[in-house]
Amino acid sequence: MFEVAGIDHIVLRTNNLEKMIEFYTKVLGCNIERETPPETGLTQLRAGSALIDLVSVESRLGKVGGGPPTKTENNMDHFCLQIKSIPEKELIAHLSAFNIETGELSSRYGAQGFGNSIYINDPDGNVVELRNQL
Repeated sequence: MFEVAGIDHIVLRTNNLEKMIEFYTKVLGCNIERETPPETGLTQLRAGSALIDLVSVESRLGKVGGGPPTKTENNMDHFCLQIKSIPEKELIAHLSAFNIETGELSSRYGAQGFGNSIYINDPDGNVVELRNQL
């Protein structure tokens, strides 16, 4: 038997690559780690110990997955990023500075037990849960 140690990467297909890169780098603080040529269409962003792969739906890789995501046809329900501990007021202020609408901070159960988290949406409508590290 094996044991899952954490999230290695997630893949998000997008028809708004530049907006998605801006959101994940400027709003969430991820760094671009690797980019393939545009015809391949993959941008990999470092998110702590994991990667967020952004794939342009118009690229060779993106066309394999079908049509683009929409507000009603997303590729997933949500994913959760564990963030380093930050005062909740600072987190809300940071997101507000980028005009990011937030849900309520609530105690929710996740991989590390109960903890406070908040839901936001990326430019393609994917729901991102931000969870304060315990």
